[in-house]
Amino acid sequence: MANFYTDHPEIKFHLSHPLLKHIVELKERNYSDADKYDYAFENFEDAMDSFEKVLELTGDVCANIIAPNAESVDMEGPRCENGRMLYASKTYENLDATIKAGLNGVTMPRRYGGLNFPMAVYSAINEMIAAGDTGFENIWSLQDCIETLYEFGDEDQRQRFVPRVCQGETMSMDLTEPDAGSDLQSVMLKATYDEKEDCWRLNGCKRFITNGDSDIHLVLARSEEGTRDGRGLSMFIYDKRQGGVDVRRIENKLGIHGSPTCELVYKNAKAELCGSRKMGLIKYVMGLMNGARLGIAGQSTGVSQMAYNEALAYAKDRKQFGKAIINFPAVYDMLSIMKAKLDAGRALYYATSRYVDVYKILEDIERERKLNGEKLTAEERAECKTYSKLADAFTPIAKGMTSEYANQNTYDGIQVHGGSGFMLEYACQRLYRDARILTIYEGTTQLQTVAAGRYITNGFYGQVIADMLQAGQAPVEIGSADWCAPEFAALKERCAKMAEKYNEAVAYTNDQKDDEFKDLVIRHLYEMAADIIMALFLIGDASKAPELFAKSARVYTRYAAAEIEKHYDFIMSATAADIEDYRK
Repeated sequence: MANFYTDHPEIKFHLSHPLLKHIVELKERNYSDADKYDYAFENFEDAMDSFEKVLELTGDVCANIIAPNAESVDMEGPRCENGRMLYASKTYENLDATIKAGLNGVTMPRRYGGLNFPMAVYSAINEMIAAGDTGFENIWSLQDCIETLYEFGDEDQRQRFVPRVCQGETMSMDLTEPDAGSDLQSVMLKATYDEKEDCWRLNGCKRFITNGDSDIHLVLARSEEGTRDGRGLSMFIYDKRQGGVDVRRIENKLGIHGSPTCELVYKNAKAELCGSRKMGLIKYVMGLMNGARLGIAGQSTGVSQMAYNEALAYAKDRKQFGKAIINFPAVYDMLSIMKAKLDAGRALYYATSRYVDVYKILEDIERERKLNGEKLTAEERAECKTYSKLADAFTPIAKGMTSEYANQNTYDGIQVHGGSGFMLEYACQRLYRDARILTIYEGTTQLQTVAAGRYITNGFYGQVIADMLQAGQAPVEIGSADWCAPEFAALKERCAKMAEKYNEAVAYTNDQKDDEFKDLVIRHLYEMAADIIMALFLIGDASKAPELFAKSARVYTRYAAAEIEKHYDFIMSATAADIEDYRK
C-alpha cells in the first residue's frame, strides 16, 4: 500500500539532522512534560519514535484518502448557500481523516491539547498533505494561524481558542480587501469599540480569504479612526459562533478548487482584540505572513514531488519507437532536472523550518520566564537573535524558489506526458493548475525578492555562502570542515567559483548607487544566492546519503552554474542608464 512518508525517504533524511536534537530538547524543556501527560516524550529517542509513527500515519492518510479524493474535490469544489460556505463532499472526508489521525494543533503545547511537535516535523506533515491535495492543504495548514494567537493573545484567549483548534476546528486569516491586496496598510475594514457590550464590532468587506467561513478568524481591521496607514490597524479574533459575517461569494479559480476563496461581509460582527492596538500590521501580520510563506514552501515541495512522481511513472510506462520514453535523453534530462529542483527546494525548506524552530521556541521560553521575573541567558539571547535573522533571511528564498520550482516542475510534468498531459483525466494537469497560485499568494515572488533584498546588498547571503563552503552548513548549524565527501569536491569548488561571481555582481550593484537599478537586478541576485545555497545543501546531503542525493547534487550544480552565468551576464552588462529600456 502506498505511503507518502515511507515511499519518500528524503523526508526522513531531513528529520535526522543533528540540529533536531537541540530543537526537541528546547521544545520539551528537557522533557519536563513526561510526568504530566501520558503521551509526552521521555527522551529524544522516544520523541523520534513518536514522530516516526505520526509521520507514517500521515503518509498513509495522504496516500490512501486525501490523494484519491483529490480529483473529485477538484471537480466538485465548494459552494455558497444562504451566506455560508459548504466544502466539496470529499473534503469533509479529508477533514475527518486528519482529525482522527490527530493532525491538529501539531505545534501547540500539550496543556492546550496539542502535540508539542517542532515546526520541522509539522513541515513534513504539511508537505505530505500538499502532495495529496494542494487545495486541501490550504484548509488544513491554516491551523498554523493559532501560532499568532498563541504568541500575541492573552492566556484567557489561549485557553478558549487553542484547544478548539487542537480538536479540529478550522482557521483563516482575513487580511485582503478589494482595494488592499499586497498593500495591506490600505485595509479599511472598520473596528469600533462597543462600550455597552464591552467588545469590538467589525464592519466592511474582505476578499480572497482562503477558507473564509472558518470557525476562528484572525482579522486585520482599522481600529484608529482617521488613520490611513499601517499604524491604525489592529488584529482581532472573530469567532464564527458569534455570527455577523456572511459569505457573499466563492471565487471561481484556475486551480486549488478544493480551497474555498471567499468574499466576506462583516455586519457589526462581534470580535475581540488580539494583542495591542495599532500593532496589527506592524507586528502581528508579519508573523502570520512568515508562517504562511514557510507553509507555501511546503505546499510547493509537495506539488513538486507529485509532479515528478506522475511524470516518472508515465515515462516508464509510455512506449514510443519500440522503447519506454524514459530511455530518451530529451525525457530523462527533464526528469533529472525536476528531481534536482525538488531535492534542492526541499533542503532549503527544511533548513528554514529548523531556523524558525530554534528562535520561536526560545521566544516562547522567554515569555514563560518573564512570568517569574527571569530572562534568557546571554548565550540564549544570542542564539535567538542569530536564528531569527536566519529565518527572516531564508523564508523569502524558500517561499520564492520552491514555488517557482513547483511551477516549472508541473510544466515539465505535462511536457513529459505529451498530448496526454493536456487531457483532464491525467493528474498532471490539475497539479499544473494548482501550482500557478504558489508564486502569487502570501506575497508574490517579486515581493519575496524585496524581502530578501537587504540580505543581498548588506552581504549577509554572501557570508552564509562563505560559511557553508567552510563548514558545510549555514552559520550556526552543526557542521564540520570535512562536510564534503571527496567525490563531491569538484562540485564544492564549482560552487566557490559561483560565489565569486555572485559577490562580484553584488559589489557592482552596490557601486551603482542607484535604487532603481538595484530593484531591476535584484531578482537576478536573489536567484544567484538561492542557487548557490541550495547547491551547497545538496552537496552536503549527498555526502551523507549518496544513494538519495548524489545524482541530484551533480545535476543541480550543473544547472545552478548555468543559471549563475546567465544572471551574472545580465547584471554586469547593465548600467543605470539601461533602465529606460525596461521602463514602459
